Amino acid sequence: MSFDVRQLGRVDYLPTFAAMQAFTASRREVASQTGLQPNQDLRDQLWICEHPPVYTQGLAGKPDHLLAPGDIPVVQTDRGGQVTFHGPGQVVAYPLIDLKRAGYFIKEYVYRIEEAVIRTLGHVGVTGHRVAGSPGIYVRLDDPASHAALTGPRDPLDPFRGLGKIAALGIKVSRHCTYHGVALNVAMDLEPFSRINPCGYAGLTTTDLSTIGVSASWQEAADVLGQKLMTYLAP
Repeated sequence: MSFDVRQLGRVDYLPTFAAMQAFTASRREVASQTGLQPNQDLRDQLWICEHPPVYTQGLAGKPDHLLAPGDIPVVQTDRGGQVTFHGPGQVVAYPLIDLKRAGYFIKEYVYRIEEAVIRTLGHVGVTGHRVAGSPGIYVRLDDPASHAALTGPRDPLDPFRGLGKIAALGIKVSRHCTYHGVALNVAMDLEPFSRINPCGYAGLTTTDLSTIGVSASWQEAADVLGQKLMTYLAP
């Protein structure tokens, strides 16, 4: 599977969201008119960008997780998950792919995106971790390079103790076609995360590469993440 990779730069969230919906709808429309599968009409794409400050709320998002958004706009979306923040210094990747063509299901799609993030972090010497039941990628705040696995049950009162979330995941699948995606924090103003319960978890620490001591440019992180996504999302 090959992607058309589009580096969009810094773009407003709402028109990007609308463009993802339109692209996905056009795939369905062409397929219905021709009898072809969407992948036979439009190549899969990977959009890489960053957004001005914005909170985005998932379909199941609860208003009480928005603590004090202030002057940062809040956008209701059609992706899964709860509220998150996008802002400058964060690499956002939107894979627009046909899972039927790729040959795997949603659960594996999520796993593959997370693996791409883990490999991207490994490129800069950071070990990314999954936390069962909590999509996204986390790092050990006291030792980001530690390869030690997260073993044993997490504290039910503080399941993220010692961890910081460095990448958030939110997806939508419509007739096998994906949109929305993953956001990797590189060098951000993290203060807006304190105004929400990130991804619906009160007190969850959000971090970025800069805070854990990694000096990487936005472009470097974007290039590596794009490459890893193309590799790990292949059929």
